Amino acid sequence: MISIENIYQAKMKLKDVIVHTPLMYNLYLSEKYECNIYLKREDLQTVRSYKIRGAYHKMASLEKEEIKKGIVCASAGNHAQGVALACHQLNIKGKIFMPETTPQQKIGKVKRFGKNNIEIILVGDTFDDAYKEAIKDSEKNNKIFIHPFNDEKIIEGQGTVGLEILEDIEKKIDYLLVAIGGGGLASGVGSCFQQLSPQTKIIGVEPQGAAAMKKSIEENKIIKLEHIDSFVDGAAVKEVGTQTFNYCKKLIEEIILVPEGKVCTTILELYNEEAIVVEPAGALTIAALDQVKDQIKGKTIVCLISGGNNDITRMEEIKERSLIFEGLKHYFMINFPQRAGALKEFVNHVLGPNDDITFFQYTKKNSREKGPALVGIELKSKKDYEKLIQQMEEYEITYTSRNDHPHLFDLII
Repeated sequence: MISIENIYQAKMKLKDVIVHTPLMYNLYLSEKYECNIYLKREDLQTVRSYKIRGAYHKMASLEKEEIKKGIVCASAGNHAQGVALACHQLNIKGKIFMPETTPQQKIGKVKRFGKNNIEIILVGDTFDDAYKEAIKDSEKNNKIFIHPFNDEKIIEGQGTVGLEILEDIEKKIDYLLVAIGGGGLASGVGSCFQQLSPQTKIIGVEPQGAAAMKKSIEENKIIKLEHIDSFVDGAAVKEVGTQTFNYCKKLIEEIILVPEGKVCTTILELYNEEAIVVEPAGALTIAALDQVKDQIKGKTIVCLISGGNNDITRMEEIKERSLIFEGLKHYFMINFPQRAGALKEFVNHVLGPNDDITFFQYTKKNSREKGPALVGIELKSKKDYEKLIQQMEEYEITYTSRNDHPHLFDLII
């Protein structure tokens, strides 16, 4: 594991750069799960995520000759912001490769943090495209590549989160929940707790659609996933690091997978109940609580909120994913007879009193007896779904459920 001495040294380098983020007791979640839940609020960090810790520590550890050549990184979000701020504060020239699909809001933040010390290169459609180009540039120009997670200095910097947690709490911590993407945060915090609080059970949390670490640990080798759901972008990686894999398989006692829809429900719940704005990756640990609620009763729990860089333009998709996950929103492809009054009959006789059509896309073709329509129906209660299906079958409505269609959100958002 990473030595505790190295994590303490990282803390000293970071003391004038980062915010010692609060560890806050949360009454709402504590009452809900009948235990004592504390939130480590890295969403309140300088760049609204923990990533500045590892990036700054790595760059502050470079030799003078390495600094003169400049650095390179690849990122579509939080790592880029951390590197950019470190470039500005350490006066290091940096190239940051980002996918062309990166929202302007994120590009603007990176520019604001890095100011004149950074150059942003937009390339490709995915993080992997940007990563490949960054590596090429690094090798061609002999520049240091600042990896987002697979680097000991990065991991040491992330480990300082663990030191702050243990400094700020007097109680014995029974469980620590930490999000896993590439594994840098879990490796650093896990190393810290293994040496200073070995009785704490560390639970890693991954998005269900990008379970790279869990799959790798199960097969005892690094597995590169062919396809991932990139919705939880701060924790969705196809392949974890060699170093982080070795650390996590020894330090993490259990890895929980959380469906992306549950993450969305948690984002909305935190905003509505606690006025806390988190990004999808930042909601992972709280979204996982339902899966461990029986074993955490009466215990002391720390959930690490890793970041709060949530793009407001994603809220419509977040709401849709949440409703579908909760069984309150259903999309059907329905073949309506092409005659007057067909839709009226559907509304009057098939829909329940509390059912609401929220999406309707239909093209009439006069040469056909039936025309397909994509219909979105929102229910007041999950239980109403069975009655809706019964009514459609009773009135001989030809339908196909489309909730599991892989491109549904591309069509409706």
